[in-house]
Amino acid sequence: MTKPVIVTVDDDPVVSRAVARDVRRRYGDRYRVVRAGSGPAALDALREIKLRGERVAVLLADYRMPEMNGIQFLESAMDLFPLARRVLLTAYADTEAAIDAINLVDLDHYLLKPWNPPEEQLYPVIDALLDAWLATPDGDIAETRVIGHRWSAPSFAARDFLARNLVPYRYLQADDPEGERLLAAAGVDASELPVIITTDGETLVTPTETELAAHVGLSTTPTGDFYDLVVVGAGPAGLGAAVYGASEGLRTVLVEQRATGGQAGQSSRIENYLGFPDGVSGAQLTERARRQALKFGAELLTTREVVGLEPAGSSRLLRFGDGTCLATHAVVLATGVSYRMLEAPGLAELTGSGVFYGSASTEAPSCSGEEVYIVGGANSAGQAAVHFARYASRVHILIRGGDLRRSMSQYLIEQIERIGNIEVHTYVEVAGAEGAGRLERLTLRDPRSGETRTIDTSWLFIFIGAQPRTDWLEKVVHRDERGFVLTGPDLVTAGERPAGWALPRDPYYLESSVPGVFAAGDVRSESLKRVASAVGEGAMAVALVHRYLAAQ
Repeated sequence: MTKPVIVTVDDDPVVSRAVARDVRRRYGDRYRVVRAGSGPAALDALREIKLRGERVAVLLADYRMPEMNGIQFLESAMDLFPLARRVLLTAYADTEAAIDAINLVDLDHYLLKPWNPPEEQLYPVIDALLDAWLATPDGDIAETRVIGHRWSAPSFAARDFLARNLVPYRYLQADDPEGERLLAAAGVDASELPVIITTDGETLVTPTETELAAHVGLSTTPTGDFYDLVVVGAGPAGLGAAVYGASEGLRTVLVEQRATGGQAGQSSRIENYLGFPDGVSGAQLTERARRQALKFGAELLTTREVVGLEPAGSSRLLRFGDGTCLATHAVVLATGVSYRMLEAPGLAELTGSGVFYGSASTEAPSCSGEEVYIVGGANSAGQAAVHFARYASRVHILIRGGDLRRSMSQYLIEQIERIGNIEVHTYVEVAGAEGAGRLERLTLRDPRSGETRTIDTSWLFIFIGAQPRTDWLEKVVHRDERGFVLTGPDLVTAGERPAGWALPRDPYYLESSVPGVFAAGDVRSESLKRVASAVGEGAMAVALVHRYLAAQ
């Protein structure tokens, strides 16, 4: 197989030779470096590379070029090589344009010129991008195909599951010529949707998530029956716990019911997370954390629902929905929270058919040229609005209160104010939804006066409230009145330890009312609902697990 290609583009011959020289010196033994002096010339080279069937790993383009600047080039190059990692070379004065490019072309990084010494300023960036590119399956070689209907809730659920688990797939409408051809070849009626055709040609008709996971390469079965640490929930807190647990020598398994990343994994852009000044999408952050956990030896189980927890001597026993169980020395509960269901007539029946909870990124391109309504005033709703504004003709944010500042970060409010097709509507709530098989109309109500109005739309995305996923822990660990897990000092009242606590010490800071069972992230009572704090608590929980195990 020919070497993958790294393309550098700069109209300044001196800079062009310098960047190509530095890149070739480090990567020339594994990659072919192609140098171009302009955007159009680079596109011509990319078309030739495409015709030869070669792959492009990284694109480095200078921002200030005549005829076609770096952002315009990277946007055009995405059509030819969508998996290639994109880097913008820029001067300090142009950093604002580079930051804007993050949303426009999903920029992976920008580098300030000069990048000397390359060992510190250039190579670490390209190393990380090449690692990410190598870990991304090539959709041109093999792809999972999903055949469904635009307004089919099961079809949406299958696509969303694959997207959130970072499984590349191609979606086909059942009434498209290719979709009809594949259904006929599989001998499946169009009423039985979705139909998934795996990379090895196997046909799955309306599969469960567990069946789908098993056929697309996701692990669903543990390799052992006893572990040092079981982490329940693969959001930021769970991923943090898995990384630190596995890297510090604990035999660790991470159990997730649906998809890694949790709510954060659905975010189109997180801009206030430490170490990512240009922002990072939830999917990118999740993928990096997942690969990091696997690198250190953690196991990751998908589509496994934990339904029970019980002490068994010095061990802790976790029971799955299929009746099997897993034993462990210690547990980290990191199940996070889910969006609260919006109680209004018609919404439940239309969920997945125009009504969605969370940022359904799979649906964003389908919103092109249409009006989208988003319910919620926290960061997740704001991030979704910015993302959908790239596709929709207009994005409407609906909030019950009079101001976003009560629940949304200031940087995000300012960003929304700069985007012309986002409109914020205060004192508005959804009173009902109607449609024949899909969302067609919403009834909106002013909570102060009770006045209502009806609007036509096919898209409603809901980001309200947060309810913990802890029903399965009832009568096992102590929870607060809202269902969040109580830990550490919150369990000690007037010097009295929780009922049933047999150890001669108080619970550790993140420890629940069951010794050896810890809680981290959003599921913990009074936690700060932010990605950075969740990751920190995941790491802290592992430190406390070590302390707990050392005392056993």
